[in-house]
Amino acid sequence: MSSEDRASMHGRSRPDWAALAIAIVLFAIAALIFYDVARLQGGNVYSGLGPATVPKGIAIGLIVLGVWTVFAAMRRDFPEREYQELPPVLFIVGGLAAQMLLLKTAGFSLATGVLFALTAAGFGKKKFWISLPAGIALSFVVWIIFARFLQLSLPAGPLERLFF
Repeated sequence: MSSEDRASMHGRSRPDWAALAIAIVLFAIAALIFYDVARLQGGNVYSGLGPATVPKGIAIGLIVLGVWTVFAAMRRDFPEREYQELPPVLFIVGGLAAQMLLLKTAGFSLATGVLFALTAAGFGKKKFWISLPAGIALSFVVWIIFARFLQLSLPAGPLERLFF
């Protein structure tokens, strides 16, 4: 059923509430960026460009996208969305939350391994006894590359301290 058919069934066109929610989020992020930029000190400004120039440009771009999204929501220009299954999304969001909570205490490899295993479960691979060690091993290799070879600071946990 098309948007026009639905609009004629209801007698009038209702806005796409999900798209309006996205527009509100875009406006909120833009406002947060503007608030943060207002707190920046003048700093070194060369030819009118300073540390606030790029964030202001991004915030203006978000406002333009937000306005565009509002107009598209009012016209119901967005395609019909497919049904979203909740369990896979919860696995992935849970993996991200677990990584954020474990990063400082367990270290990069273990925390990112948990994220890997839960994301794999979200995509249908429920064998944690395979995906968890594989994720930890891949994350450990990434940690070695970034922390040892590139000299970047990633949180080290018991696994990283065991080897280095």
